[in-house]
Amino acid sequence: MQLDLAEQYILNRLKEELSPDLTYHDEFHTRDVYSATLQIAQQEGVTGESLQLLLTAALFHDAGFLINAKGHEVSSCTIAQEVLPGFGYTEADIQLVCKLIMATAVPQQPLQHLEEIICDADLDYLGRDDFFRRSALLYEEMRNLGTVASEDAYDALQRAFLANHHYFTATAIRLRGKKKEENYKLLIA
Repeated sequence: MQLDLAEQYILNRLKEELSPDLTYHDEFHTRDVYSATLQIAQQEGVTGESLQLLLTAALFHDAGFLINAKGHEVSSCTIAQEVLPGFGYTEADIQLVCKLIMATAVPQQPLQHLEEIICDADLDYLGRDDFFRRSALLYEEMRNLGTVASEDAYDALQRAFLANHHYFTATAIRLRGKKKEENYKLLIA
Protein backbone atom coordinates (compact mmCIF):
# COMPACT_ATOMS: atom_id res chain seq x y z
CA MET A 1 0.00 0.00 0.00
CA GLN A 2 1.51 3.28 -1.11
CA LEU A 3 -0.60 5.81 0.79
CA ASP A 4 1.78 8.69 0.09
CA LEU A 5 1.55 8.17 -3.68
CA ALA A 6 -2.23 7.72 -3.57
CA GLU A 7 -2.42 10.96 -1.57
CA GLN A 8 -0.34 12.89 -4.12
CA TYR A 9 -2.41 11.49 -6.97
CA ILE A 10 -5.84 12.38 -5.60
CA LEU A 11 -4.89 15.77 -4.16
CA ASN A 12 -3.39 16.77 -7.53
CA ARG A 13 -6.55 15.69 -9.34
CA LEU A 14 -8.76 17.59 -6.89
CA LYS A 15 -6.60 20.70 -7.19
CA GLU A 16 -6.49 20.61 -10.99
CA GLU A 17 -9.86 19.18 -12.00
CA LEU A 18 -12.56 20.22 -9.52
CA SER A 19 -15.08 22.79 -10.66
CA PRO A 20 -14.53 26.29 -9.21
CA ASP A 21 -18.22 26.11 -8.20
CA LEU A 22 -17.14 23.69 -5.46
CA THR A 23 -16.15 26.23 -2.83
CA TYR A 24 -16.53 23.79 0.09
CA HIS A 25 -15.86 20.30 -1.30
CA ASP A 26 -12.39 21.18 -2.54
CA GLU A 27 -8.81 20.11 -1.97
CA PHE A 28 -8.75 21.99 1.36
CA HIS A 29 -11.77 20.03 2.63
CA THR A 30 -10.09 16.74 1.73
CA ARG A 31 -6.88 17.76 3.52
CA ASP A 32 -8.97 18.92 6.49
CA VAL A 33 -10.86 15.61 6.71
CA TYR A 34 -7.58 13.71 6.37
CA SER A 35 -6.10 15.65 9.31
CA ALA A 36 -9.22 15.19 11.44
CA THR A 37 -9.29 11.48 10.59
CA LEU A 38 -5.67 11.09 11.67
CA GLN A 39 -6.24 13.00 14.91
CA ILE A 40 -9.39 11.09 15.87
CA ALA A 41 -7.99 7.70 14.80
CA GLN A 42 -4.80 8.12 16.81
CA GLN A 43 -6.76 9.08 19.92
CA GLU A 44 -9.15 6.19 19.32
CA GLY A 45 -6.21 3.75 19.18
CA VAL A 46 -6.33 2.90 15.46
CA THR A 47 -2.94 1.89 14.05
CA GLY A 48 -1.26 -0.08 11.29
CA GLU A 49 -3.11 -1.20 8.20
CA SER A 50 -6.49 -0.11 9.59
CA LEU A 51 -5.16 3.44 9.95
CA GLN A 52 -3.71 3.38 6.42
CA LEU A 53 -7.01 2.25 4.93
CA LEU A 54 -8.97 4.80 6.98
CA LEU A 55 -6.69 7.60 5.79
CA THR A 56 -7.05 6.38 2.21
CA ALA A 57 -10.83 6.57 2.56
CA ALA A 58 -10.50 10.12 3.93
CA LEU A 59 -8.46 11.12 0.87
CA PHE A 60 -10.93 9.60 -1.59
CA HIS A 61 -14.23 10.23 0.23
CA ASP A 62 -15.18 13.24 -1.93
CA ALA A 63 -13.23 12.35 -5.09
CA GLY A 64 -16.57 11.65 -6.72
CA PHE A 65 -17.13 15.41 -6.97
CA LEU A 66 -14.77 15.16 -9.93
CA ILE A 67 -17.67 13.40 -11.68
CA ASN A 68 -20.89 14.50 -9.99
CA ALA A 69 -22.15 16.12 -6.79
CA LYS A 70 -25.33 14.14 -6.21
CA GLY A 71 -24.48 10.66 -4.99
CA HIS A 72 -20.79 11.47 -5.22
CA GLU A 73 -19.87 8.72 -2.75
CA VAL A 74 -20.58 6.05 -5.39
CA SER A 75 -18.37 7.92 -7.86
CA SER A 76 -15.69 8.24 -5.16
CA CYS A 77 -15.69 4.45 -4.86
CA THR A 78 -15.48 4.07 -8.63
CA ILE A 79 -12.38 6.28 -8.70
CA ALA A 80 -10.86 4.39 -5.76
CA GLN A 81 -11.53 1.04 -7.50
CA GLU A 82 -9.90 2.31 -10.68
CA VAL A 83 -6.73 3.84 -9.23
CA LEU A 84 -5.90 2.17 -5.91
CA PRO A 85 -4.70 -1.15 -7.43
CA GLY A 86 -1.93 0.90 -9.06
CA PHE A 87 -0.80 1.93 -5.57
CA GLY A 88 -0.62 -1.62 -4.23
CA TYR A 89 -4.07 -1.89 -2.66
CA THR A 90 -5.73 -5.31 -2.72
CA GLU A 91 -9.36 -5.95 -3.62
CA ALA A 92 -10.12 -6.45 0.10
CA ASP A 93 -8.40 -3.15 0.93
CA ILE A 94 -10.47 -1.32 -1.68
CA GLN A 95 -13.71 -2.92 -0.48
CA LEU A 96 -13.04 -1.57 3.02
CA VAL A 97 -12.08 1.86 1.66
CA CYS A 98 -15.36 1.99 -0.26
CA LYS A 99 -17.35 0.86 2.76
CA LEU A 100 -15.80 3.73 4.73
CA ILE A 101 -16.49 6.23 1.93
CA MET A 102 -20.14 5.15 1.72
CA ALA A 103 -20.52 5.64 5.48
CA THR A 104 -19.97 9.38 5.00
CA ALA A 105 -23.21 9.74 3.00
CA VAL A 106 -25.73 11.92 4.81
CA PRO A 107 -27.60 10.94 6.89
CA GLN A 108 -24.58 9.25 8.41
CA GLN A 109 -25.29 5.81 9.89
CA PRO A 110 -21.92 4.22 10.67
CA LEU A 111 -22.00 0.56 11.64
CA GLN A 112 -18.48 0.11 13.04
CA HIS A 113 -15.66 2.05 14.66
CA LEU A 114 -13.69 3.03 11.54
CA GLU A 115 -16.91 4.28 9.94
CA GLU A 116 -17.65 6.35 13.05
CA ILE A 117 -14.19 7.93 12.84
CA ILE A 118 -14.48 9.00 9.20
CA CYS A 119 -18.01 10.30 9.74
CA ASP A 120 -16.85 12.42 12.67
CA ALA A 121 -13.84 13.66 10.70
CA ASP A 122 -16.00 14.60 7.71
CA LEU A 123 -18.12 16.87 9.92
CA ASP A 124 -15.35 17.95 12.27
CA TYR A 125 -15.85 21.61 11.31
CA LEU A 126 -19.27 21.66 13.00
CA GLY A 127 -17.49 21.83 16.34
CA ARG A 128 -14.70 24.24 15.47
CA ASP A 129 -14.04 27.97 15.56
CA ASP A 130 -14.07 28.12 11.74
CA PHE A 131 -17.62 26.73 11.54
CA PHE A 132 -19.22 29.91 10.23
CA ARG A 133 -16.48 30.49 7.64
CA ARG A 134 -16.73 26.90 6.37
CA SER A 135 -20.52 27.10 6.47
CA ALA A 136 -20.46 30.23 4.30
CA LEU A 137 -18.39 28.32 1.73
CA LEU A 138 -20.89 25.47 1.79
CA TYR A 139 -23.73 27.94 1.22
CA GLU A 140 -21.86 29.47 -1.71
CA GLU A 141 -21.30 26.01 -3.20
CA MET A 142 -24.94 25.00 -2.77
CA ARG A 143 -26.03 28.27 -4.38
CA ASN A 144 -23.61 27.66 -7.27
CA LEU A 145 -25.01 24.16 -7.77
CA GLY A 146 -28.62 25.31 -7.47
CA THR A 147 -29.36 23.06 -4.49
CA VAL A 148 -30.48 25.91 -2.23
CA ALA A 149 -32.70 28.82 -3.22
CA SER A 150 -31.72 31.44 -0.66
CA GLU A 151 -29.61 32.17 2.38
CA ASP A 152 -32.70 31.82 4.56
CA ALA A 153 -33.38 28.38 3.13
CA TYR A 154 -29.75 27.42 3.73
CA ASP A 155 -29.85 28.72 7.31
CA ALA A 156 -32.94 26.61 7.97
CA LEU A 157 -31.14 23.55 6.56
CA GLN A 158 -28.11 24.21 8.75
CA ARG A 159 -30.22 24.67 11.88
CA ALA A 160 -32.05 21.40 11.25
CA PHE A 161 -28.81 19.60 10.42
CA LEU A 162 -27.05 20.72 13.60
CA ALA A 163 -30.10 20.01 15.74
CA ASN A 164 -30.07 16.38 14.57
CA HIS A 165 -26.32 15.80 14.29
CA HIS A 166 -24.27 13.96 16.88
CA TYR A 167 -20.69 12.80 16.93
CA PHE A 168 -20.08 9.07 17.31
CA THR A 169 -16.58 8.67 18.79
CA ALA A 170 -15.62 9.57 22.33
CA THR A 171 -12.76 11.65 20.88
CA ALA A 172 -14.98 13.82 18.65
CA ILE A 173 -17.52 14.25 21.44
CA ARG A 174 -14.74 15.38 23.77
CA LEU A 175 -12.95 17.61 21.24
CA ARG A 176 -15.87 19.05 19.28
CA GLY A 177 -19.14 18.50 21.14
CA LYS A 178 -19.12 21.61 23.31
CA LYS A 179 -18.11 23.97 20.49
CA LYS A 180 -20.69 22.42 18.18
CA GLU A 181 -23.38 23.22 20.74
CA GLU A 182 -22.06 26.80 21.02
CA ASN A 183 -22.12 27.13 17.22
CA TYR A 184 -25.68 25.79 17.12
CA LYS A 185 -26.82 28.29 19.76
CA LEU A 186 -25.29 31.13 17.76
CA LEU A 187 -26.99 29.81 14.63
CA ILE A 188 -30.46 29.80 16.18
CA ALA A 189 -30.03 33.11 18.04
